[in-house]
Amino acid sequence: MNRVSVKPLLAMLALFVSTAAFAQKTQLTVYTALETDQLKAYEAGFVKDNPTIEIKWVRDSTGVITAKLLAEKGNPQADVVMGVAASSLALLDKQGMLIPYAPLNLDAIMSQYRDKKNPPAWFGMDVWGATVCFNTVEAQKKGLPKPETWKDLTKPIYKGQIVMPNPASSGTGFFDVSAWLTLWGDDNGKGGGWKFMDALHENIAQYTHSGSKPCNMAGTGEYVMGISFEYRGNSNKAKGAPIDLVFPKEGLGWDLEAFAIHAGTKKLDAAKKLADWASSKDAMKLYGKNFAITAVPGVAEPLANVPADYEKRLVKMDFTAAANNRERVLAEWTRRYDSKSEPKK
Repeated sequence: MNRVSVKPLLAMLALFVSTAAFAQKTQLTVYTALETDQLKAYEAGFVKDNPTIEIKWVRDSTGVITAKLLAEKGNPQADVVMGVAASSLALLDKQGMLIPYAPLNLDAIMSQYRDKKNPPAWFGMDVWGATVCFNTVEAQKKGLPKPETWKDLTKPIYKGQIVMPNPASSGTGFFDVSAWLTLWGDDNGKGGGWKFMDALHENIAQYTHSGSKPCNMAGTGEYVMGISFEYRGNSNKAKGAPIDLVFPKEGLGWDLEAFAIHAGTKKLDAAKKLADWASSKDAMKLYGKNFAITAVPGVAEPLANVPADYEKRLVKMDFTAAANNRERVLAEWTRRYDSKSEPKK
């Protein structure tokens, strides 16, 4: 009798194991501008706590990802937008493309690093901000002094020696332009910010479509200076690139790598789990290995080549205003300076 009763149990167990083995995981399509050398660690941290969810990354520069999301508004493909500039997410929110959600750790995120609405349409992960990668070896060969200010970069001695990101394709480039307009004025193309960029343009060799590339080019000696951001500068210098990082005294452009749930998702529960993880202290510790400032305070580790007062040097940014002015500013920038942009792939 015992032998007969055991068989159904064994059959049920076999069916359970078979079903579990072939169970479909939930796949989240995540649009991102995160650096490729960060994605693996972030994904591993999330999947460790959520083994039934897998991530399909769609990665490109901030401007490209932003344009792709806007183009797909009528036929959305993304479930989540992660590690994309808060200024871009403010623009998507204005278009009604985000689902407001308060993640579990929201109260720990500083108010200046999250959307002001309740619940927020987006929240910040970390700050990435401007730096200039300065090749000391090439500069010495050419007899060029290390600059201290943005205005120094307009001196004729640097003609043809500077590369920077195109703001239409790079979030780094866009926050640089936004910061210069904040510092010296916009006035619909007539302000001091545009006069500064006119002078800088005379010394620019090329506008790249990546925020990392100018620092990489400076690191290899292709150009003396690359306007980039502190993560790439700190990382390249730590790997032995012959560069110093310059943090111009007038103030630094910056943006937030931020997180939002896309309104087109059909996998809302899984998207919320990723949001909960992305706001957690464990996630913030991972961000803090790369960036000097995380959205939750007291988590980031000091970075060897980034000044301790880095946060105080950041220009006051209004992400809503940046989103509202984005189209006009980029059109003006393109009209004036796009002739020096590298060819698009």
